[in-house]
Amino acid sequence: MSTGIRATLKVEDPADCPAAQLSAEKGVTSHSISKSVDPSTGETVTAELVAEGCPGDDRTAAADIESASDDLRVLFSDGSRTVYRFSRELGCGCPCECIEQFNAPIADVQTTDGALVLVFHVSSTDELQDIVTELQERFSDVQVQRLIQARADRSKQDLVFVDRAALTARQREVLETANEMGYFEYPKRANATEVADALDITPATFTEHLAAAQRTLLDSVLDT
Repeated sequence: MSTGIRATLKVEDPADCPAAQLSAEKGVTSHSISKSVDPSTGETVTAELVAEGCPGDDRTAAADIESASDDLRVLFSDGSRTVYRFSRELGCGCPCECIEQFNAPIADVQTTDGALVLVFHVSSTDELQDIVTELQERFSDVQVQRLIQARADRSKQDLVFVDRAALTARQREVLETANEMGYFEYPKRANATEVADALDITPATFTEHLAAAQRTLLDSVLDT
């Protein structure tokens, strides 16, 4: 029985995210971000991010860091780590809120080189697909970095998200027809010539489309 999926997504250069902006402009990489909502109004989110090192050895350097966002400030620094705090309005449509609107709390979020790396859990691949689709509609570069599915009969299983949009319409048609006709079964229920006839193409063209589709899928599965 499936016990859910742990997903790690990367969103490049999300607009209006002070944490990502700080990472992009000042090279600050954070390894922990926490947040809370103002209980009195329910409209303002206060977030803190923890980064290694300090913002600088003088007040000018610290002020330069704070200028990366109108409401970003250095809250604490002991030389080995620095805590930054900023506030934003609830409902701004940031990546975190896009995910959380599907009742999937953010388990972990980090910033690096202007990108957000978010970790969350969902109960099914359908829920994951809905979240990825929503993010892709709002942000130009969304990458699925890692999927782990826990099962009762095994400790964990690595999953890979395959974007079917990477396949052309013709490649999908070739794969679907070949699969329906039993081309991939053993023993085969249909050979290349029979599938090609069903598609009204030559066997050579069928083989070409099939090879291209398989190469695209393998690149996704093997992360090449």
